[in-house]
Amino acid sequence: MELKLKNRVVLVTAGSKGIGLATALGFHACGAKVAICGRSQDKLDAAAAQLPGCLALVGDVSKSQDIERVIATVTEKFGGIDILVNNAGGPPPGTFEDLADDDWENAVQLTLMSVVRATRLVLPHMRKQKWGRIINISSSGVRQPVPGLTLSNSIRMAVLGWAKTLANQVAGDNILVNTVCPGFTRTDRVTQILEQQSAATGKSTDEIAAAIAAQIPLQRIGEPEEIANLAVFLGSEAASFITGTAIQVDGGSVQVP
Repeated sequence: MELKLKNRVVLVTAGSKGIGLATALGFHACGAKVAICGRSQDKLDAAAAQLPGCLALVGDVSKSQDIERVIATVTEKFGGIDILVNNAGGPPPGTFEDLADDDWENAVQLTLMSVVRATRLVLPHMRKQKWGRIINISSSGVRQPVPGLTLSNSIRMAVLGWAKTLANQVAGDNILVNTVCPGFTRTDRVTQILEQQSAATGKSTDEIAAAIAAQIPLQRIGEPEEIANLAVFLGSEAASFITGTAIQVDGGSVQVP
């Protein structure tokens, strides 16, 4: 299969660790020109060491000025962005009663508005060249809500509705918009969820992880590279007739057909 990603310009937001880094590594291995952003300079430096030629930029995707600066810098260096991977750490876990208005506002900025703003900035280049890929890293919670993830379950649904609507609006310019929906994957985010559930139940994180794995048909938690593989495919020429989709990569855990 020919992915035809050589020299395509890819920006992966929150690309210094976890699924973001795995995705950046996947595109890099296919010959793409890769840029990443993240909040920690140390983690960016460590990631960039694995990605020769990568442009690594400090930026918080929940802040509009940071998104604007990152995309302007990538565009100046590479001439535009062909593939945007919208990725960010998820909002914190919590039940509805735990959450104040500020928690909701912060989650909207992180999970919804980061995607809206970044996409708005890359679309002119994609429209001009009649080719583009918008790939959103979401969660299997948009298919089957994850207990305790009130903010994520709620606001990621807004991103999913936005993505489907946008896919129809930009398809005529050969711009494809798709969403990747990971299940439990071995990341810092899942560690946070395990610790939250441990505090709530008194069970160890290992016990909780084992119980989660037992509920997954494949009997294990996923690896970041397994999510990245789908993202890279959706960014490629091989996925040229796929748009407006949301595809879970969850070991079979979502039970909705």
